[in-house]
Amino acid sequence: MLAQSFAPIVGGEERVVEDLSRELVARGHEVSIATLQQPGDLPVDEVAGARVHPLRSTSYRVTRSNRDTERRHAPPAPDPETVRDLSRVLRRERPQIVHAHNWLVHSYLPLARGSHSALALSLHDYGLICATKRLRRRNHVCSGPAPVKCQVCAGRHYGVTKGLVAAFGTRTFGPRLRRAVDVFLPVSSTVEELCRIGEDEASRVIPNFIGELPRAPGEDPRLAQLPDKPFLLYFGDVTEDKGAWELAEAHRMLEDPPPLVLIGRCYIDELASRPGVHVMGAWPHELAIEALRRSLFSVAPSLWPEPFGLVALEAAAAGKPIVATATGGLRDIVIDGETGLLVPPEDREALAAALQKLISDAGLRERLGAGAKQQAAKFSPAAIVPQFEQAYELALEAHSARSR
Repeated sequence: MLAQSFAPIVGGEERVVEDLSRELVARGHEVSIATLQQPGDLPVDEVAGARVHPLRSTSYRVTRSNRDTERRHAPPAPDPETVRDLSRVLRRERPQIVHAHNWLVHSYLPLARGSHSALALSLHDYGLICATKRLRRRNHVCSGPAPVKCQVCAGRHYGVTKGLVAAFGTRTFGPRLRRAVDVFLPVSSTVEELCRIGEDEASRVIPNFIGELPRAPGEDPRLAQLPDKPFLLYFGDVTEDKGAWELAEAHRMLEDPPPLVLIGRCYIDELASRPGVHVMGAWPHELAIEALRRSLFSVAPSLWPEPFGLVALEAAAAGKPIVATATGGLRDIVIDGETGLLVPPEDREALAAALQKLISDAGLRERLGAGAKQQAAKFSPAAIVPQFEQAYELALEAHSARSR
């Protein structure tokens, strides 16, 4: 596995890699994980039954900023130190499959030529063609890459220096990456479509899966910060493109609404002073799930084409209905009127109406929650992990045919 960050970093992609590694080990596979060294990391030799190999990064030291204190990111280009460390890992592990999950794959490209390892690339976002990975420009879905447009957009997102690197790397190394990948694994049909995976490129849509949700160990004092009355929950990065501001505005439109709890890294400072809104910051995954269990329901109001929407799947597994926008991969999880309520993105009035409908109708919440629980069973490890195994076989066959 190649993943730019990993446990104890908390995030949807990190959980996917850890859960998949654990399931593959349980099914008899030998798994190791190569990941960037993170700020303040203590050496970890093994997680989920898989060996963990830390990788150094030159680009982090060159382009780091005050925003990089929590986690490090791989650039869309080979990083000299990462390539060197990864080469040592590959010589030690000698994998049949290299399964990459993000831009760390670019540091594998110099090693891929002549390699006996097949390459599978999971697409958790739009980083294959978009320097910001979000495929969103000027508050709308982007029409596609173009040199000047991407450079300006990436500069606004990352800052001038990092934006230039991201835009140049995505444009320059993207075609090379496509030629090296033996099978693409987009997490939804939306990602496959918007990343423009061609008919001549091997691709299998494999959604994320959900196992048993974790339990918080004991009574963590942070849980006491939750409101002592019923509340609505948003969890994930608190950003504008994930709809956090729209949600706060819709919440303000309600008459005497329940408190709104936001759990995740907050990038909208104004929300901290909003009446009725509780900004908790980033919590460990098990605490966020405990907050989910205690909530009335959760909300996923994304404005961008959400690649998958793991928070919606976690809500379903907890037996909680969700109000979500009908965009991207959220439409693959949330069935309107059966497991939750779907509203158009960027429609504040419709979002407020859906919130009010669920707040006011306990019977509807119970019915949708039960439907959501049944829907989650379709995304169980038993249903999804064999699809990865089949994709690995496909990658091996494609790599063998290419090598002949």
